[in-house]
Amino acid sequence: MKQRIYIDTSVIGGYYDAEFEPATKQLFMRIENKEFDVYFSEINEAELINAPQQVKAVKDLIPADCFHYIEMTDETKTLALFYITEKALGQASRNDAYHIALASANRIDCLISWNFRHIVNYDKIRMFNAINMRLGYPLIDIRSPLEFLKT
Repeated sequence: MKQRIYIDTSVIGGYYDAEFEPATKQLFMRIENKEFDVYFSEINEAELINAPQQVKAVKDLIPADCFHYIEMTDETKTLALFYITEKALGQASRNDAYHIALASANRIDCLISWNFRHIVNYDKIRMFNAINMRLGYPLIDIRSPLEFLKT
């Protein structure tokens, strides 16, 4: 069974970012080889609205039979609000809370992000998981594309 991954918008943008490009492209090689089921959401779509066309097109590299689109529900909105009210994230990071809630509520194996300040952050991950456990959700594994490099 393939690992189920949720990629946030920073991973899409990382494809053409000098600092993140090498690891992001290696992750996408694995995605194109159909090693993962990839989950994408309406939050990603909203964040990509003003992105350059070449960045928007990165999503098209995900093979259709591995691509899964998930939508916000009342459940995911409520979970995201808990991340904010419990101070794991601030109001300004609402979309980050949505990404984490979408991955958690849909029991995705791993959320992948380049956002080290609000998402791929040891202290934050502990807080997300404490909230998830208290509310009956599984632990969420959060990693950067660097951890998906094959040597």
